[in-house]
Amino acid sequence: MRTEPRGYGEDGRERRLVVPETTDDLWHLSHVLEPGDLVEGDTTRRIQRQDDDLRDTGGEREHIHVTIAVSDVEFARFANRLRVGGEIVDASREDQIGHHHTLNVEANTEITVEKEFKADQTERLAEAAAATDAPEVAVATVEEGAAAVHLVKEYGTEEYVSLTKPTGKGEFARPREELFAELGDALARLDVEAVILAGPGFTKRDALDYFEEEYTDLADGISTVDTSGIGDRGVHEVLKRGAVDEVREETRIAREAELIDALTERIAEGAKATYGPEATMEAAEFGAVETLLLLDERLRSERRDEGDWEIDANELIQTVEQQGGDVTVFSAEFQPGQQLSNLGGVAALLRYRLE
Repeated sequence: MRTEPRGYGEDGRERRLVVPETTDDLWHLSHVLEPGDLVEGDTTRRIQRQDDDLRDTGGEREHIHVTIAVSDVEFARFANRLRVGGEIVDASREDQIGHHHTLNVEANTEITVEKEFKADQTERLAEAAAATDAPEVAVATVEEGAAAVHLVKEYGTEEYVSLTKPTGKGEFARPREELFAELGDALARLDVEAVILAGPGFTKRDALDYFEEEYTDLADGISTVDTSGIGDRGVHEVLKRGAVDEVREETRIAREAELIDALTERIAEGAKATYGPEATMEAAEFGAVETLLLLDERLRSERRDEGDWEIDANELIQTVEQQGGDVTVFSAEFQPGQQLSNLGGVAALLRYRLE
């Protein structure tokens, strides 16, 4: 999630540019928007026209810019979009004002939201921004003859693939390695940072042994969990035990530790690195930032309002992303984040050294 302050409306309510970047962000946004808010964005609308004989021609879709007063919000999970409905109160075509319209907000859709942001809503947007960098985790469940892969999302879990390969004896039995190979192929196609392999008995252990021989790169990021079933039931057990949170935490800490080690090494060598708010913003404006390291506390509005920074964290992030740089948000709860805090809460690995 990317957000940027856009001043205030005529009634004094705050205006923010909001750009959801993932389906998870759309889910978070569905809990922020509420009736009475104003949402502005580009859309298409069927414009009714009449010909010279005053007959309705059915209308054609046109691109228009609208502001709607929100009346209903629906997170369409399987369509990967957020439907925001309400009355048009302003539009690039004045003849459309007063009509009902639905904005279909998808990933990377820019909208401007005007509302009284409650503290929990501001916090949710900050958490969504931080969660964009959360490690992607897949849960693979396997038993004799069957396997499944689920992706873990903020809004729940999503089945990626379900496999059936009867093993054992019988006319239709197949070597269990065929099932392991199909499961390994499915996992290899995913862009995830960690895999939890779960299921009853010893089958998951045998599958992991197979991956260690045939999918060596994949096996390094796999951990195992005992469950009594597979599929939705097995995934529920994994989530209930907190295994996903543990893996995400370990993966995130490891990634943050690698970045902070690279930073401190470059600083010690006087190489391509910088730290502190002003120096980092200067590097961003020059387009020199390769990877921005930012403490999550700096994304929270109550910290930005304290005045101890002369730069805006959201503006810094936007500048880096516009120049093609990466952004990693560090958790203040763990050691790498604490090290970053000692450097002013923000630093950067640079593309080239600034004099």
